[in-house]
Order: sequence, then structure tokens, then C-alpha cells
Amino acid sequence: MKITTIILAAGKGTRMRSELPKILHNIANRPLLQHVYDTSCQLENNTIKIVYGHGADLVRDTLKDLAASWIEQKQQLGTGHAVQQVSDQIADTDTVLILYGDVPLLKLTTVKQLISNVNDQSLALLTVNLDNPTGYGRIVRDASGQVTKIVEEKDASVTEKLLNEGNTGIMAVQGKALKKWLNQLNNNNAQGEYYLTDVIEMAVADGITVVTNQPESVDEVLGVNNRIQLSHLERVYQQEQANRLMELGVTLADPARFDLRGSIENLGIDIVVDVNVIIEGKNSIGNNVKIGANTHIKDSIIGDSVEILANCVIDNVVIGQGSKIGPFARLRPETVLAENVHIGNFVEIKKSSVAASSKINHLSYIGDTTVGSRVNIGAGTITCNYDGVNKFRTVIEDGAFIGSDTQLVAPVTIGKNATIGAGSTITKDSPENQLTLSRVKQVSLANWQRPIKKEK
Repeated sequence: MKITTIILAAGKGTRMRSELPKILHNIANRPLLQHVYDTSCQLENNTIKIVYGHGADLVRDTLKDLAASWIEQKQQLGTGHAVQQVSDQIADTDTVLILYGDVPLLKLTTVKQLISNVNDQSLALLTVNLDNPTGYGRIVRDASGQVTKIVEEKDASVTEKLLNEGNTGIMAVQGKALKKWLNQLNNNNAQGEYYLTDVIEMAVADGITVVTNQPESVDEVLGVNNRIQLSHLERVYQQEQANRLMELGVTLADPARFDLRGSIENLGIDIVVDVNVIIEGKNSIGNNVKIGANTHIKDSIIGDSVEILANCVIDNVVIGQGSKIGPFARLRPETVLAENVHIGNFVEIKKSSVAASSKINHLSYIGDTTVGSRVNIGAGTITCNYDGVNKFRTVIEDGAFIGSDTQLVAPVTIGKNATIGAGSTITKDSPENQLTLSRVKQVSLANWQRPIKKEK
């Protein structure tokens, strides 16, 4: 069976009160439309077509990497009109799946169940029972329980408004029949629009059975029309991610205060995550890892038995087994730490490698640096890697000891087992196994008078 998925994504989203098109607002750092697209991509033998309109250039530019056909709806004249834009691209034998770019949490299992109900004699419709169906089209059934039509709320009678089975708009139908019904649509209704829902009544008139099924949760089919709904679905999504991780053995101190805005490609066991942790992008986390509160991890590989203390920022980093990071450490892109490395509070490392068992425990900046094994870098050390135009590399070889408050002006090499005296500014290579320091002579002035504030 060949599937053509049509994602309707042309709306403005006026109630979002934003210059950004509604479908580009994010859940878990991905646009709403991206979520729908990603679900569609999991269907086999599927071609995806996106009908877009408001903010056309921005939408196309933002999501240019999507492997889909883009069809512009220059006038937004209703959902039926939107699907009509794709009509000439639908084969008679296709099963056409119609989704919405602002309904991000629809599950693949629900979609597959819907598609399974389509054949020559039936179309499939996703409905939902609601305590308060205000705003939804109502599903009208006959005495035998068969669907006869969908009536939009603005066109519904008082009796029809009492029905609590709502239309999600999501359906699957055979291509040949859909094209026939699309040609018969009119806009004789309260909104003057071409309703896709009118094809249901046409199908019934042609003797086609409307088979309905419902999602596991109402949240699957909720659309986003304002910031409150966007926030609600963000929390629903994050709770789902938290539940999945806990089922896989991760301890979350508070699942309601954890965000996964990407993926964990490799996940170990006995991982403990404190509150307010954000994990973004693609990551790998090994066994027996502890992650402290308020930590942000992005696109990183974390080895076994690593401990990350509170308030750390880790971005595009490799951390080796048994290392200890933080608190308040910032590890920037292209940093690679070997096993048993200690990075302490208020240390920033950028584009550097640190070999096994080295320590940088306090208040230091290490940039564009190669650090050997068993190196100890004292508090307040700076590798001066930038001259205002170009960047240069510092090399600190195995066993070196760098005293506190030292500036290493790159390019410079500190030899094996060298010692740099505290308070030094090193501008030349330092030989191995020797003490190197640079200090001015200390003097004390016996008759010096401390300044006194003058009276006004």
C-alpha cells in the first residue's frame, strides 16, 4: 500500500500573538510541524506533502531539510481548499492520510490503526470524546451508530452541540474517492470556507462506511492555538520522555522538573538525575552517572561513573570514565576529557583535550590547549589563546604543575614535569623538570600613607 501524507500547515495562528508562524513554535526545541513530519516518516512507502501558507518564506527556510513536497496555499479558504491544492498529486490507488502541522503529539500506533481501516468500501476517521467539545466539529450518527456527517460548531443546531464526540480532522481515505469528493466541495456555510469535513457526508451518500477510532489520550489530538496549549503539550511531552527513561532504569529526582529536548542514543544503567536538568541534542550517557541539579547537557558523550555536580553547562563534549565535573563548570564545544579528570568550580574549557588523571579545580580558563596526564592546574590560570586577531595553542605536557594565577601566553609549551611558579606570566616554552617563574621583586614602603577621604 502506497501512502500519501498531506500535512496541513498553512494557518497563521492569530491567538499565538506572534510574528512567528504557529507551526514554527517549539515543543522540546523542535517546531510543531517537525514533530508531525517525524511521525509521518516512520510510515513505510510514504510520500509526504506539506501545504503551507502564512509566513511561507520563513517556514520553507526553517524546515528546508525536510524530505517533503511543499505546496503553497496562497489563500487560506479552509481545510478542504488546502487539500485541493494537492489533488493533482494524488494517485487513485494511494491511501491518503491527512494530518495537521499544529497537532504534534499524535502517536504512530494511532496513525497505523487509522490507516488499517481504509479500503474500497471504507474511510477512516479519528474522533475523540470530550467533556467539553466546544470548538470541535461534532460527529453525527444515525440510530444504528453509523456516522452520517460532521457538523462544524458554527453550523450546528442546539441538539448537535450537545454531542460530545468531536472531530479531530485527522482521516485516511482512498485517493480516487477523495479527489472526487474534493471536486464537489462548496463554501455554503457560516464561515464561507471549503470544509474538508463535508467529504464525510459525501462518502456516506456514496455508500462508503466511515470507520472511527480514538487515540489513547486526548493529548494526542490536541492542537496548539495559544501559548497555554503550547505549554500544556510541552509538559505532556516531557512527562512522556521522563516516564520512558524511568522505565529504562533512570532515577529522576523529580520527573516534572526534567526536560529532554533531543535524544539519548546510548543509555546506561543506574543513572541518577537531579532536578532542573536539561538534555538537548544527541547524547550518550554511560553507567553509574550522576548529574547534578540545574545542569544543561547538549550533544555530549558521558562515560561510565562520571559525576557532574550542580549548575554545569556541557556542550559538545566527551567526558571520560570516572571524571568529576563542577559545580559551576562550563565545558564548551570540542572539549575531550580522558578518564579520571577533575574539572572544578568556575572552570571554563574550550576546544581542548585533557589527558587522564589531570586536575583543573578552580577558577580557570583553558582554551585551545592540549593538557597531558597527571597535570595539576592551579586556581586562576588562564591560557591566553587569542591576540585579538588569531588564536594559538598551548601544550602542557604530562606531570606539569601550574601554580595559581598564571597566564600562559600561547603559542607556548610547558615541558614534562615542569613547575610554573604562582603568579607567573609565561611567554616562552618552559623546560621539563624545571621550575619556571616570572615575578617582579617584592618591596615594602615603610613610610607610605594610605589615602584618606577628604571632608566636603
